Amino acid sequence: MKVQCGLCFHHCILSEGQTGLCRARANQGGTIVPLNYGKLTALALDPIEKKPLRRFHPGSLILSAGSFGCNLHCPFCQNAEIAAVGVNAHTQDCTPERLVQEALRLQREGNIGLAYTYNEPLVGYEYVRDCAGLVHRAGMVNVLVTNGTIEKTSWRALLPLIDAVNIDLKGFTESWYRKLGGDLETVKRSILLAAAHCHVEITTLIVPGENDSEEEMRALSAWLASVSPEIPLHVSRFFPRYRMQDRPPTPVRTVYRLAEVARESLRYVYTGNC
Repeated sequence: MKVQCGLCFHHCILSEGQTGLCRARANQGGTIVPLNYGKLTALALDPIEKKPLRRFHPGSLILSAGSFGCNLHCPFCQNAEIAAVGVNAHTQDCTPERLVQEALRLQREGNIGLAYTYNEPLVGYEYVRDCAGLVHRAGMVNVLVTNGTIEKTSWRALLPLIDAVNIDLKGFTESWYRKLGGDLETVKRSILLAAAHCHVEITTLIVPGENDSEEEMRALSAWLASVSPEIPLHVSRFFPRYRMQDRPPTPVRTVYRLAEVARESLRYVYTGNC
């Protein structure tokens, strides 16, 4: 029996036992099952600025958890060893209750909550949802680092549990998003919905020859400003990774120049990886 997954814009139609494009969700007995539920590939106490979030509890630490899988296929992925793999990833089992207990234990070291990050956390939607509810009941915060390619029904249901989100806006053309297996309009909608519920910051990785024109940055930052000129934008430098090692890192001057362009529209613009 075939079943359609409705979590993201791909709407994968899966036969019995088949796994979706994200490598993390499968048809098991006519039901879509998250294969990565409670399976962690990474766990670390990080500075909040590493997410990156610059205007949400600056100077604090947050317990950051990742699993496996992603619903995009960016050739420059910086965490391909977990994002681009499926059930063969090396994982440790961790229930939501156990993860939140660890977050509480680390409060004495300055931890303020849980960040869902490293891979694309929303392909493990159910785990994020279950952990996030426990985190709020424990009086801590939830942070999400995501590519934003989630359908609106699931996104709206999760947002009341999220305190801050960093969304990757990977560019501002449909052609670039198609190369990455994504959809620009879906990401824009996710940003709009998130901005009405929680603290939002945006990251754009500048890839030479792909999304590094002043015209594109001017359009991207102007659109963000139409949502709110107070939304922080992180303009980040590309380094050769994964399947995109055929070009040099983004020139530092390009990152700084595009950050200045973004400041024409936005109040808070930061540069990263420079």
